[in-house]
Amino acid sequence: MLSTVLLIVLILLLLGAIPAWPHSRSWGYAPSGTIGTILLIVLILLLLGKI
Repeated sequence: MLSTVLLIVLILLLLGAIPAWPHSRSWGYAPSGTIGTILLIVLILLLLGKI
């Protein structure tokens, strides 16, 4: 249950970090890349049964 909630929150954070607004275009892809990496680690841990 907790892992499902964590996964949903991380996906929402990933979508929110996409540089779509004028003030965030200069950020590049660093925020979404970092959150994407965290999401990938959580997915791997979920598949391995560690969470």
